[in-house]
Parts: sequence; C-alpha cells; structure tokens
Amino acid sequence: MAGFSFSCCCWCLINPPILFSLPSESPLFLLPATRRRGGKIGELVVSNAHSNPKIINPKKKSRYGQTLSPYDSDEEAELDDESDDDDDDWLLNDDFAEVTEYENKKPKSQKTTIAKKGVKKEAVKTWETDEDDLDNASDKKKKKVEKDSWRLDGRGKVSTRKHVAKLYPRLSEEIDIDPKWVPLLDYLSTFGLKESHFVQMYERHMPSLQINVLSAQERLDYLLSVGVKHRDIKRMLLRQPQILQYTVENNLKAHISFLMGLGIPNSKIGQIVAVTPSLFSYSVENSLRPTIRYLIEEVGINENDVGKVVQLSPQILVQRLDITWNTRYMFLSKELGAPRDSVVKMVKRHPQILHYSIDDGFLPRINFLRSIGMCNSDILKVLTSLTQVLSLSLEDNLKPKYMYLVNELKNEVHILTKYPMYLSLSLDQRIRPRHRFLVELKKVRKGPFPLSSLVPNDESFCQQWAGTSVDKYLAFRQRLLLKDFANKYEKRG
Repeated sequence: MAGFSFSCCCWCLINPPILFSLPSESPLFLLPATRRRGGKIGELVVSNAHSNPKIINPKKKSRYGQTLSPYDSDEEAELDDESDDDDDDWLLNDDFAEVTEYENKKPKSQKTTIAKKGVKKEAVKTWETDEDDLDNASDKKKKKVEKDSWRLDGRGKVSTRKHVAKLYPRLSEEIDIDPKWVPLLDYLSTFGLKESHFVQMYERHMPSLQINVLSAQERLDYLLSVGVKHRDIKRMLLRQPQILQYTVENNLKAHISFLMGLGIPNSKIGQIVAVTPSLFSYSVENSLRPTIRYLIEEVGINENDVGKVVQLSPQILVQRLDITWNTRYMFLSKELGAPRDSVVKMVKRHPQILHYSIDDGFLPRINFLRSIGMCNSDILKVLTSLTQVLSLSLEDNLKPKYMYLVNELKNEVHILTKYPMYLSLSLDQRIRPRHRFLVELKKVRKGPFPLSSLVPNDESFCQQWAGTSVDKYLAFRQRLLLKDFANKYEKRG
C-alpha cells in the first residue's frame, strides 16, 4: 500500500488536477433568474418564438440523425415577429421623400474530469515535479485570473449580490441578478443601455442577460464591422435581445452574405440590419430566400430590382408576402380598377405599402382625393407616380397642401396628375417660401402659379425663376420661417 500511495502521489505531482468548469454560456452555468414580486414593471412576459433554443444550437439533430436548421423556420415564429412592422405603419414620417467564438468549447468526452475525492494533497517538492508541467499550471491559473477579472469590482474582489445592488439598485429591485451578469451589464452600458432597458431585455428574452461577455462582445463587434452604427446597437438589443445569442459563424455571417447576394451595397448593410434585426431569427434557406423568390415569381419584381426593394423596406423580408401582396392587390384592383402592372410599380417604388393598413391607410387617403374632385383614374395616376401619398398625414400634410394649392397658388386639383410630386414637397420649406419669394420679386404672372418652379433645386430655382443669388433666397426663407413660427407660438399662447 505504501508503494501504491507513493505512485499516486507522484502521478499527482506530474499531472496536477485541473478543476472542471462549465462553459459560461451553458444553460447549467446559471440558475434561471427569477423576477421579484412587487416589481414596478409588471409580471414576467413569456419570451417570443425567437427565444427557441433551436436558434442557438447549430448541431441539434432529429431523432433520425439528420442535422436540423439552427434557426426557427416555423410559420408560427415568423408570424410572431411581425411586431417589427409596427414601426412602419401607414403613419410614416414625411421625411421619407427626402469568427469563431472566444470560448472554444470541448466536447464532453474531451473535458478533464474532476480530481477524485480521497486522494490526499501532499506538499509539492520542486525536485519531484517536471518544470514544463509547472509552467502549464501557471499559465492556466493566469488565464483563469484574466477571465475572472471581468467579474471583479473596484476592490479586486468578485462581485457579490450586495455589491451588485449598489451598482444596479433599480435593476436589483426588479430582478434577482446573478453577480456573474455584471460584466455583461457593464459592457452593454457602453452602448447607452440603462437599468430600465435591462428590465425590458429581461422581460423580452431573459437568457440574453446570461451570455458570456466575451461572446457578446464578439457578436456586437461583428455587427459594427459590417456597418451597424454604435448608436443603433441599443435599439437593436431592445427589439431583438436574442442577437447576443446568435453566433457569428453559424448565423450572423450567413445572413450578411445573403443580403450582399441580393446586390445590396456594403454601405447599406448596416442600415438594413439596424432597421430589421429580427431577420437573424429567420432561416436563410427556409424563409428569406423563398421570400425573394415570391417577390420575383409571384409579385413580378424584376430580379435586378429586388435589392433596391429590400433597401427601401427591409421589413419585407420578415413579412407573410402571400397575404400582404394578395390583399392589397385585390383591394386596389377592386377599388380603383388598378391593373396588375400599376400595382407592381407601386410596390417597386414604395414597397412599404405592403404593410400599410387598408382601413386606416389606403381608404382615408383615397377617399380624401375623391372628396377634392379626383376620379379613380386620376387617383391611380397619382398613386402610381407617387405611392408614398398613402403614408402622408391627412391633417398635417395633404389637406394643408391642397388648401394652399387652391387658395394661394390659384390652381385646379387636376394639375396634381401632372405634378403629383407637389404632394411630397414640404409646405414650409419649399412650397410657401418659393411662392412668397417670387411674389416679393414681382416675378409671378397673373393666373395659376407655375408648379414647375417648385421642382428644381435651390440653385436652379434662383437662376431660372428668381434671377437672384441663393444666399438672398435662403435669407428670405429663414425670415419667413421665423415669422411663421412666431405666429404659431402666439396662437398657442
């Protein structure tokens, strides 16, 4: 037995035991956080369909041994994500017209087992130990210290729950925070996220706060490298916190490559991703490519124009096009007698119409145009040339412009079929200043005001119509704007 003990001791000296540690992103790494009762925000919201672990596990296999898609392709999941379309409802802004992961995880079979209990630790003698093994142990200890340094507080100690409560008092009241979350919270704070935002992320998708900080940094760094603006990361995480779980190699790169394959320039990729972060939760092969095929084969968009359509409305990638296209095409065909070619032109020029409400968007504007004396054929001409009319506010945009057209510019409504872009121009910044400027210069003839003077840029307008310098016109416009602002302020007072 003495010989046996001595041999065991020598083995331990030569091969020092290595403590087994779980991967930081493993579901076993953290116990599920619980929402404190009596919170101010409300009950915990069940995460949406994109919280499905299938998104995160690219090696998941079916019971038949076939590799499954790492992304949700369920129809139910895609329908659930149509909440992103809320930002592009019919009430749009008038401004429209203007690498591998850090942690390389070993398979279970390759992980070092925990040292057996019962083996006594004995004093280590330098003459009994190999120098290389000591160096390896020292390196491993150093790496562990570097990794744990992400979790250290200002005093060099691992954060405790009491310390976390001091760092994030409001968040601690709402959520039972694990101290191991602190490095991630500190990192995300650099993007402008505050405690209230972390609560929103928790309620939308709780596992997103359990991600290892190095993995999160790798993924966000990749998004920044493809053109996403630093200021847009905050909005993306609030809308789609699952992004922190999407791996670079198996998800993010594949989706970026798909967008580039549509002919979208690199300079626009970041904007598209920022507007529609949910596209990362859709399978490229089972969802996104079929959507593009539908646009080409069923809607009738030219293959060379698909990239432009996606740039104008990235949300089109995450819509149920078979429903949105058919309902709007049938409505315009029945309501205005619109031929298919005209509707296809509308979609090509302004694809946002595929998620405008028919009852709250289409009908009120069509009925307004009818009320000012336009027939269906005239309305169709206007909508085909300037489809974004369907997004303009009735009270703040269309009605004031119509009243100014008739009362001040002395034009008939039918002129809009020739100059539909009049409806897209700013009344305060373009229409009224140019009209008043030409009147002051006595450059306006009797009769209807020429709408063609509203079309060119400022330099061409001053040269061709006003016969004066741009500086003089801009100074006049500034005085007019200040005067109008003062009048509105007095009325409110």
